Amino acid sequence: MVVTNDHELPTFEELTVEEVPISTPGLRAAAHHFGKYCLDVNDEFMMCKQETNDPRKCLNEGKAVTSCALEFFRKLKGNCFDEFQIYSNCIDKSSNRLDFEPCRKTQAVYDKCVFEKMGIERPEHGFFCKARVYTGNRPKPPVEEQQVFGDLPVGLKDFKEEERPPAKYGQRNWFIK
Repeated sequence: MVVTNDHELPTFEELTVEEVPISTPGLRAAAHHFGKYCLDVNDEFMMCKQETNDPRKCLNEGKAVTSCALEFFRKLKGNCFDEFQIYSNCIDKSSNRLDFEPCRKTQAVYDKCVFEKMGIERPEHGFFCKARVYTGNRPKPPVEEQQVFGDLPVGLKDFKEEERPPAKYGQRNWFIK
C-alpha cells in the first residue's frame, strides 16, 4: 500500500500498547492453550484484517488480542508458573529447533496443571486448522459488484468454444482427446 498525503495515519498514542514480555520458548510452550483461550478475540481480529484489507481499521481488535494475551499470561503465572517454567526451559534447552518431542513428560505436567487450575484443555492436533463457522458480531462486508467491461476493442470477436478454429500446429495437450 502506498501512503500519500491523503492518507490519515494513526497517532503514536493510538499505536502504543503494553507489550507481552515473553520469550520464544515461552510462547511455544503456551501457544496451544493461549490460542484456545483467546480464540474468539483472534477470530475477530483476523476477520477484520481479511474484510477491510486496511490495518488502520483493525487497531482496536489488535489491542484486544494483546490485552487477552496479557490476561492469559498473568493467569498462567498466578496458577501454573513453576510447571510452565520447567516446560518452557525444557523446550529451550533440549534442541536447537525448540522441538516439543523431547519434553513430553514436562508437557503432561504443565497440561494437567492448566486444565485443573484454569480449565483449559490442550486442543487436539489440528484443532486450529479445522474450518469453523464465524459467530462474531461483525456485519457482513458489502458484496463487491462484478466488473463488467464495455465493448471489445476493434477487430476482436467474442468467440464461443464451438466457434474457435483448431490450433495451427495441433493441440498442445494431445492427451486430452
